Amino acid sequence: MKVEWNYSSLARPYLNRPDYAPRGIDRMLGIAGVTAGAMACDIGAGVGHLTIPLLERGLTVDAVEPNDAMRALGAERTAGYPAVSWYEGVGEATGRPDHAFDLITFGSSFNVTDRPKALSETARIGKAEAWFACMWNHRDLDDPLQVEVEALIRSHIPNYDYGVRREDQTAVIDRSGLFGGVTLIEEPVRHRVTVEDWIDAWRSHATLARQAGDRHGAIVDAIGSLLLNRGLSEINVPYTTRIWIAPLRTA
Repeated sequence: MKVEWNYSSLARPYLNRPDYAPRGIDRMLGIAGVTAGAMACDIGAGVGHLTIPLLERGLTVDAVEPNDAMRALGAERTAGYPAVSWYEGVGEATGRPDHAFDLITFGSSFNVTDRPKALSETARIGKAEAWFACMWNHRDLDDPLQVEVEALIRSHIPNYDYGVRREDQTAVIDRSGLFGGVTLIEEPVRHRVTVEDWIDAWRSHATLARQAGDRHGAIVDAIGSLLLNRGLSEINVPYTTRIWIAPLRTA
């Protein structure tokens, strides 16, 4: 039940990744009509960035995560919540029971699955009125500081590509034939973070790590130098939380 890429070395830096926009989470639950007490399955739960907001809103959550290090950190962070259980599994084979969940979520994880298979698995574990949602935080690449960061990355990797995580997910959801109309939710969120923690978060950036290979450390160090040479100790990074949500199609 392991994924193609090993996230063990990225697990602890993942703690410094930004949270999803609270208003985006609230809009998602409102559209789905999911309220406190509902059952959610958070797939690719990582260290709990989406699991925790769902728990805070009163949902009961089965958190599914294939990586042992990530799952251990997630369980540690959510130890104070009695309504969560952690399981080993992947998006295509969660190991969770048939027709058990009101909401199935993929927080920054749908892009590393075989998406059609993950959608089929979502349909298997979802109740008749279940909803699917996948989401990512996308940095505002027009922000002046992020323009410089992007230029630095591309100086090392000219053909750098964010891939599936920045694609519109509507077509792949529609092609499955398993879901009703897709709704896109977009909400801005700012991540106020120390420069040291933001640099550390880049060490968890799997898309960069995969394309950079053995240059990953040098690129992260260069991003750090870009900020530290300005004398910055803290930055306010603009993101947009993008959520694609769709209801399971009833027979």
